[in-house]
Amino acid sequence: MKTLVLGLGNPVLGDDGVGLRVVEQLRTLFEDTNLAFKESCASGLDLLEEITGYDRLIIIDAIQTEAGQVGQVYRLTIDDFTSSHLSGSPHSVDLATAVELGKKLGESVPLQIDIFAVEVSEVNKFSESCTPEVELAIPLAVDMVAKELKSV
Repeated sequence: MKTLVLGLGNPVLGDDGVGLRVVEQLRTLFEDTNLAFKESCASGLDLLEEITGYDRLIIIDAIQTEAGQVGQVYRLTIDDFTSSHLSGSPHSVDLATAVELGKKLGESVPLQIDIFAVEVSEVNKFSESCTPEVELAIPLAVDMVAKELKSV
């Protein structure tokens, strides 16, 4: 099974770069040729280009929820997100909608998608560092994804 581990985020917006940092560490732990590791700041329909051609997708990204505790790591599926309607901008399309569109277009999109999301606080200030709580969550996220990859 060809698997893509995709870290999403912006490396200069503080906690938003957590997905990128987790993937950087995961890359050093695995040498399996069926595993690919990528970092991206793509969103919306641009994600289709990143994920096409893989059987399985694991995404690591930042998340902000109403009741979340900064540094908490969630394991989610694509079903945990609601699809948006297509709008005038391809960047405003969510992951579920992009995957569904890819299927309808006959693209080879992953059938299994898991998401590991780290609850973050600061994503609007320029910084190449994560907040201390998010920094402490990185090893936990790495461990959770590594266990997931080894269980296959």
